[in-house]
Amino acid sequence: MALEHAILVSLLEKPGSGYELARRFERSIGYFWTATHQQIYRVLKRMETDGWVDARDVPQQGRPDKKEYSVADLGRAALSSWLHDPIEPESVRHDLAVKIRGAAFDDPAGLIQEVERHRRAHRDRLAHYLAGQERDFTGPEADSGAAPDAPPDAETELQHVVLRGGIAYERMMIGWLDDVLATLARFGPAAP
Repeated sequence: MALEHAILVSLLEKPGSGYELARRFERSIGYFWTATHQQIYRVLKRMETDGWVDARDVPQQGRPDKKEYSVADLGRAALSSWLHDPIEPESVRHDLAVKIRGAAFDDPAGLIQEVERHRRAHRDRLAHYLAGQERDFTGPEADSGAAPDAPPDAETELQHVVLRGGIAYERMMIGWLDDVLATLARFGPAAP
């Protein structure tokens, strides 16, 4: 996937400035596709030149005007084309897994601290995802203004299913890292 597609999806969900778009990447899309502010601004400029997005100046009180971007017809067509193209399943490239295998030729227990660090990072990300789910989809703050017999809202449902995938992934990683830690602990410290 190209950054352009992630930007198009985000702008279709809600038009916004480059800054607002970068904040959305930090808050939600960035869980699955990361980009720096500079990358986002550079790609937005190219997308505007290519006619994929439209920009309009929005006056602001006490601050410089901002550019608000929205998806143009060419951008919708590009996204539609990409959505219909097949993609290959992702291959896992996991540095920590290679380190774990390599520990057999060094001190397996010496890797425990690194695995614990990874486990904390996945635990923190899981907590962040769960808080987002509570805030946006299941808690009292969630916008459930639709009538109970209303048809499902594709945007909301598809955002939520992606978040549930992230939650399942983090839970799987934590379970696997627990298994790795238990395995490494069986070897104890290396003999001097």
